Formats: sequence, C-alpha cells, structure tokens
Amino acid sequence: MTALAKTFSVQDRIGTFKSQMPPTMAKLAAVLMDDPRAPLNLSITELAERAGTSAASVTRFCRMLGYAGYSQLRVGIAEDVGRGGGQAAWIADIGRSFGPHDPPEEIKNTLLNTHITSLQTTAGLLDMPTALRVAGAIVQSRHLDVYGVGGSALTALETEARLYRIGINVHTWAEVHNGLTSAAILDKSCVAIGISNTGRTEETIQMLTVAKASGAYTVAITGNPDSPLAKLADDVLIAASPNAYLQPADLSARHCQLFVVDLLYLLIAQSNFDRTTRLLAASGAAVAPRRRPLRGATLTQPARRASATLST
Repeated sequence: MTALAKTFSVQDRIGTFKSQMPPTMAKLAAVLMDDPRAPLNLSITELAERAGTSAASVTRFCRMLGYAGYSQLRVGIAEDVGRGGGQAAWIADIGRSFGPHDPPEEIKNTLLNTHITSLQTTAGLLDMPTALRVAGAIVQSRHLDVYGVGGSALTALETEARLYRIGINVHTWAEVHNGLTSAAILDKSCVAIGISNTGRTEETIQMLTVAKASGAYTVAITGNPDSPLAKLADDVLIAASPNAYLQPADLSARHCQLFVVDLLYLLIAQSNFDRTTRLLAASGAAVAPRRRPLRGATLTQPARRASATLST
C-alpha cells in the first residue's frame, strides 16, 4: 500500500480519481460508492461480476487507488468503516464466523458444524443420475484431463491419485499453457473435468473450453451452478461451498469437492470390481515392503524376504 493510500480513505481516493477512470473502472467506483462494504463480503470475481467488468479490471482499479491488490483494498475499506486495523484484517481475510477472541471450544464446534452442513448440502444437491453418467463416461474414456487452479488444483491432484490407482488414464493440469496443450489433443473418446469453487476461474474455463471444442465430454465440479464454468460443461456436479467459513473460499470448499471426487471414485471402482481389486492389491503389495511392521508383530514369509532384501 502506498503512503498516499494510507493517508486518505478509499472513498476519498475514488472521488479523486473518478474523473480519470475509464468506463470499466467507473463501474467499479459506482458499486463502491453505493455499497462501500461490498469488498468485505465479495471475492474479486464476485465484485467484478456485480460491476459488469473483469477481475483484471478490479486489480487495475485497486492499483489506481494506490493499493497493491484486492486484499489490501479490503483491509483499507474495513479500516474506513471503523473496525480498526487488526480487526479489519481479520474480517477481510478470515471472515465473521470466527472472532479473534472466541473460545477454542466454540471455534472447534463452529468449524465442525460448518463442515457438516456443507457436506450435507452437497449430498442433497448431487444429482445421482448425473454422477453415474460422469462415472460411466470416465470408465469408457481413453483419457481423462482434470483442470484446477489454486486450492482446486489440490483437489485435482487428489482426483488423479485416486483414479490412477484403479486403472484410469488421468492427468492433472494446474498450469494453463500445459493444460491447453493437453486439452487441444483430446477427442470424443476423452473426458475433461474442470474444478472451481466459484466457477469463474479464467484459466480453468479456458482449458475446459478448448477440451470441449476438441470433442471431449466436459464436466464441471463447482459450487455455483449458474457460473460460466457450469454453463460451459456438458454436466455439472455441485460441491456446496461453506460461504461463511474461512477465506480463501477455494480452500474452505475442498472437503465438499473431495466428497464429490470420492463419490465418483467409488462409482468407478464398483463398475469393474475385479479390475479394481486386482490393481489395489498390486499397488498395496508394491508399497508393503516400505512399511515398518508393528513392534512385536510376526513377519510373514514374503515380508521377511522383502525385509532381508532391503537390508542388504
């Protein structure tokens, strides 16, 4: 944050620069003049959508006002509305569900209830015919691409780890150039899944767009059924994000995303029980020699041989 931004309030800065703003930034200025607290409750993509502009324009808007980025703007706004520096940062970055002075037991219970409610909501919103259709397409596919950026990239990696063990030819892409390269060589025998909590992550949308244009069957795992990613995909699986929970939202939504992924994993595993059990047994046997036996436990004959081999 620049020294000038520290001296003047966000509203002062908007008033100073409003006449110099291009139309896209003027739209953002109008939103903030009408609702100064909006950034405290909206992500950068949500604010951009409300103003009818892009996340990149929001970033440029922040810099014009003298802030390094959106997070710094949010803290500045929170300070302007009288919440104080430390409290403002807490509200902007963590949210209102957890107070800095809440008892640990209360934090634990609130956290647990939030996750339980989110998982129950996800289970209630999941359309089983759609889940079965997605699982069946993956089983029949020659190749599966999974796209995810930021926190959703972690979910994508978990998807790859689960499905690869049971014989699915799956690759994960978090870097857009590599993801676009892979998406461009897919065809109608392939499946592509885009994971994004908001459904507005540009890189994920771009990769899934190219995959669809290449003929792949496309799936969105998102918390927003009305998002651009959801509208692009052939099928959508909802992972309900806990809106009141910690920021950033893509991390707080991971458990719901993993619930959807685990459901697909089990449906796929069920579809070919013999192959699944054979592959899981093979992978289990491969790593078994690397596991230290329980103290006092009697080693089986194969384990003794493996242990002797490793010690030589």
